[in-house]
Amino acid sequence: MENKICCDLAIIGAGAGGLSLAAGAAQLGAKVILIEAGSMGGDCLNYGCVPSKALVAAAKTSYQMKTAQVFGISAEKIQIDFKQVMSYVHSVINKIAPNDSIERFEGLGVQVIHASAKFLSKNTIEAGKSIIHAKNIVIATGSSPFIPAIPGLEKTAYFTNESIFNLTELPAHLLVIGGGPIGCELAQAFAMLGSQVTILEGAEILPKDDAECVDIVRQSLEKTGLTIYENTKIIEVTNGNTVKFIKNGIAGEVSGSHILVATGRRANFKNLNLEKAGVHYTEKGVELDARLRTNIKNIYAIGDAAGSFQFTHIANYHAGIVLRNILFKLPAKVNYNAAPWVTYTFPEMAHVGISTEKAQNPKHKIIESHYSENDRAQTEHETIGKIKLLVDSKARILGVTIVGANAGELILPWVMVLRENKSLRSFTDAIVPYPTLSEISKRAAGQFYLAKLFSKTTRRFVKFLSWFS
Repeated sequence: MENKICCDLAIIGAGAGGLSLAAGAAQLGAKVILIEAGSMGGDCLNYGCVPSKALVAAAKTSYQMKTAQVFGISAEKIQIDFKQVMSYVHSVINKIAPNDSIERFEGLGVQVIHASAKFLSKNTIEAGKSIIHAKNIVIATGSSPFIPAIPGLEKTAYFTNESIFNLTELPAHLLVIGGGPIGCELAQAFAMLGSQVTILEGAEILPKDDAECVDIVRQSLEKTGLTIYENTKIIEVTNGNTVKFIKNGIAGEVSGSHILVATGRRANFKNLNLEKAGVHYTEKGVELDARLRTNIKNIYAIGDAAGSFQFTHIANYHAGIVLRNILFKLPAKVNYNAAPWVTYTFPEMAHVGISTEKAQNPKHKIIESHYSENDRAQTEHETIGKIKLLVDSKARILGVTIVGANAGELILPWVMVLRENKSLRSFTDAIVPYPTLSEISKRAAGQFYLAKLFSKTTRRFVKFLSWFS
């Protein structure tokens, strides 16, 4: 027997964006139905951000122990229990999982249905044995690994980020197809833990980031033992784990014990019967306006399903936009001008705003400050890296890239200043505790004013003022 439900808001998908929206809407008094066929928490908790960063933390710790001689510290032998490492990864997932659990959300007043969903009309969804009639519907179905059409790959027991954390033995030689953030982070982590690792990338690694800063990451990847083949076309996968390729017109091949496919992600929407709702979409995803509405104005999409930046923090940002539209009836629109991202390699790389390579105005100025010039970086032996600013003639910040220790933490004030359209004075006028890495930001900001501050005109003015003392 079908169970008929009426609600204010139906959310398809219990990943980061869906959970954030469900919690907010329910606490504001809306009747919310949350539909999820898989695990609560979605990709971020179960296969993405949480497990990958836990693995990176374990790998980084082992690497720092191995390279601690600079501090006069050495261990006779570093032992890595890979099963215990993976046990730690899953323990972190388990500790965070209660925050995303069915029990917690039911406690907030959300009705959770564990089933696949499909549209019957623009206001009606079928989920298991339930027929849900909703005033508004939000597609928050996330994304899945994109698997390229490489001959022979389908016959191989390859891994993706959704399965790699099920490993119980350290790969002897991990072949990573794809040099984006996921590929580089996981590749370096396994290399630090003792695997031989090879990355094969069709273009340049980390192509969306500043090339000079990427080169710093590239050198670090190679220092930790990775072999990187860039601008490499993969021809086929044979004999289970042998990858044949062409680089610079020369054929080659590399064999490994395991293959990780990390060639990006694709939005999940094809099984939703969007045609029944009249929603327009292409292979790239659902078509949306700036308010995250589809062409059917009561149907929205957020997170990876929205087809923009595929980050958890963007999914949470989307949830806020949709909440304002649906419950507060405000025409809130997305603005990605201050949308940051971080690649959690060693060193980290963080970015917000326009990249220096996309700057078109010759009046824009590029300013750099290096970690090696920072006293805290020297004490921590974290001197590899720099901050790179793009500013206009009025010292307003247009874009920032930081590569180095704690880059992901250092980017936040730049996000805030860029979002508020403020100038470098926000940093130069601030009192920064010493010694901290944050001084890198203030030093970079101060460089913009050095030429004027110590110019002949300024010196003459100071001399003039001295006559009045």
